[in-house]
Amino acid sequence: MNTDTLAMAQEIDFSLLALFARATLTVKIVMIGLIIMSFWSWSIIIRKHLLFRHARGESTEFDTAFWSGEPLDELFDKIGGSPRGASEKIFSAGMLEWRRSHRDDGRLIAGAQARIDRAMDVAISREVEALNSGLSFLATTGSTAPFIGLFGTVWGIKHSFEQIAISQNTSLAVVAPGIAEALLATGIGLIAAIPAVVFYNKLNSDSEKIVGGYEAFADEFSTILSRQLDA
Repeated sequence: MNTDTLAMAQEIDFSLLALFARATLTVKIVMIGLIIMSFWSWSIIIRKHLLFRHARGESTEFDTAFWSGEPLDELFDKIGGSPRGASEKIFSAGMLEWRRSHRDDGRLIAGAQARIDRAMDVAISREVEALNSGLSFLATTGSTAPFIGLFGTVWGIKHSFEQIAISQNTSLAVVAPGIAEALLATGIGLIAAIPAVVFYNKLNSDSEKIVGGYEAFADEFSTILSRQLDA
């Protein structure tokens, strides 16, 4: 490598902002899109972490009240018509259908058990939808961001080869900037994809555990009401 070429390469700014500024419009759009995807993924991760922590705390608090020995009718009256957490909503759905299944003479309308179970299943489905909202975006980001970044890299390398052909010069000063700009797109794609994949798996596992707790509670509550129906 001659002295002039080395001097030209040393004068090139390889900072991230400089690489972004020198990139073609297509590569810039790819980078901006990946950065937006990364920020949106992190916002979902933080919101879901807070939501899941609140859901676990609410579930523990309600389980303590439910198994405290307090009559279920009194617990339902305390909750009222505006249950706060998911466990309270599932319990309220079952208790509301339980009360609606009683006739004026105190007897139960036929099929009460099936209606109670269905009401709690609907409440659980709504909570599952709330818990899992946004996770599909994490999965999409994790699976597509590397390929979007790779597209930017391929486009950037294509542009670099075009510049080489135009300038008729294959020196480092001509080749290095274009290659560096192109590889930056892949790097941003990986930065967006890796956290999305890791936290998608974790949050999806946490969601399944929380939903499993809701389903277990609904089964236990249904068993309690079934005993009263048989009695």
